Amino acid sequence: MAALLLLCALFPVLFYCAVIPKRYRAAVESAAEEFGVESELLYAVIRAESGFRADAVSSAGAVGLMQIMPATARFACACMGEELDLFSPQDNIRMGAWYLSYLQKRFPPRRLTLAAYNAGEGTVARWLRDPALQTEGGGLRIPFAETAAYVKRVKKFYQWYNFFYF
Repeated sequence: MAALLLLCALFPVLFYCAVIPKRYRAAVESAAEEFGVESELLYAVIRAESGFRADAVSSAGAVGLMQIMPATARFACACMGEELDLFSPQDNIRMGAWYLSYLQKRFPPRRLTLAAYNAGEGTVARWLRDPALQTEGGGLRIPFAETAAYVKRVKKFYQWYNFFYF
């Protein structure tokens, strides 16, 4: 009976650890520290982008764990001064962490950082210049349903990582 009670008590934690994994821990933690990005945010983006599938390739051509477009990878490598392999999980995580760090500086509110990661920095820059998208509180209405849903999904995963891996 005690074992059953313990199993029932642990089930939610075990379930969420399976749904919210921390795979590639060494690469994520290292890249997070190197580029000043929270590791929980990297895990959340990886979870939302690829579900931790290193071989993921989107119909748009985004590659790997962090679903980086080849043009973004070339930009990141040029800025980092390194030749990295987009298909290597460790390199993909480093490029994604660098790019998130870059976007955090360019679009400081996390919501906009994530929108830029999904829709592109040029797209978010255009949205910011469009008065029709400005809200009364000084925020920005995200006009792409897919991007708005993406931002919500990553933020949800981020909250889960912070809750279950306090």
